[in-house]
Amino acid sequence: MATVAYSLYALGIDFYSYSTRELLGSDKKFWAKLLRDQGVLFVLVYCLVIPFLCLVFFYELLPWSVAPWFFIILVFEHLAQELNRLLVAMSRQLLASMVLFLRSGLWALFVVFVFWLSEDVRTIDVVFTAWALGAASACLLGASAMMQLDRDSLRSRIDWTWIRRGISIALPLLIATLAIRGVFTIDRYWVQAIAGDDVLASYVLYFGVASVIMSFLDSGVFVFIYPKMISAFKSSNREAFDKGMRQLMAQTLIVVIVLSVLAALLIHPLLAWLDKPIYTENISLLYVLLMAMSVYSISMIPHYGMYAMSFDRHIIISHVLALPCFGMLAYLFSAWTINYAIPLALCGSFGFIFAYKTVAYLSYKKKIDWALAGKAVSA
Repeated sequence: MATVAYSLYALGIDFYSYSTRELLGSDKKFWAKLLRDQGVLFVLVYCLVIPFLCLVFFYELLPWSVAPWFFIILVFEHLAQELNRLLVAMSRQLLASMVLFLRSGLWALFVVFVFWLSEDVRTIDVVFTAWALGAASACLLGASAMMQLDRDSLRSRIDWTWIRRGISIALPLLIATLAIRGVFTIDRYWVQAIAGDDVLASYVLYFGVASVIMSFLDSGVFVFIYPKMISAFKSSNREAFDKGMRQLMAQTLIVVIVLSVLAALLIHPLLAWLDKPIYTENISLLYVLLMAMSVYSISMIPHYGMYAMSFDRHIIISHVLALPCFGMLAYLFSAWTINYAIPLALCGSFGFIFAYKTVAYLSYKKKIDWALAGKAVSA
């Protein structure tokens, strides 16, 4: 699953971060053309990346026996992910949520159910089959919405200039995304190295609980607000943009506070049910991780403000600098506390991201000429 997740970055190259804004700034009658040109790019990326991914099996990082499943699932996962993002950009959030549920939730529930029914079906092939069918059904549902687009614009030629501009904007954002993913990957190895397997087990459990905040915000708040902010900026509508920012700030803060309090309270019945002393002994890890994820979640307010204004430069800088910031803080805190060094380093690096983005957003917004905002190019 981790290999599929990281391979999706290589296939998608974060091109959606460019195409989403382009889609929202274009007349609907041109949407089919934009999606076709994006599809052409993905075909070329597939031709380059998929042979490279064969090295995973050549060097025996994964057995060749799972190679067919890997590539089938990877392609369906990528297409379903892109369709989900397009539906969000097209303000079809309900359909996007259904696509996401088919891709990420329903098939997993099905596997749990059939595994509970019979031990005879508890095989990896059942998991792969359910996963592939879930992602494929998500693709079919998402594609059905795309078939409703006006296709007259498809008569025009492929716009290679648009594709090249998109790559030049998306690749730096991909580097920024990978830098953050690096923080969320290195942390576990660092915890294991300095605190051992028992603390790592607690860390992974509590990190999963704290991550619910971002998962909820992503699916329940951000996807509904940031497309409206992009449209407002593209149409030079300052009043609508400011209204979107106020909604984003209010809803984000409410979700962060409510879910943090609920997590801190409801964890105790869960720990009583698990009956594992190691989790109870390290309960303080949860509180520090909730603080870290809260700060990271709040940093998404200026993040989406800058993204909606196509002001990507400081999003990229803040994310890239967060990685060495995390490493430096983790090193310093390790000399002071073993168990809490990494959670505190997360708090510090996410605090840096929040401060950097906030200053950059406020500074840039003061300089905007709203009469020309819709014609602004990516910074």
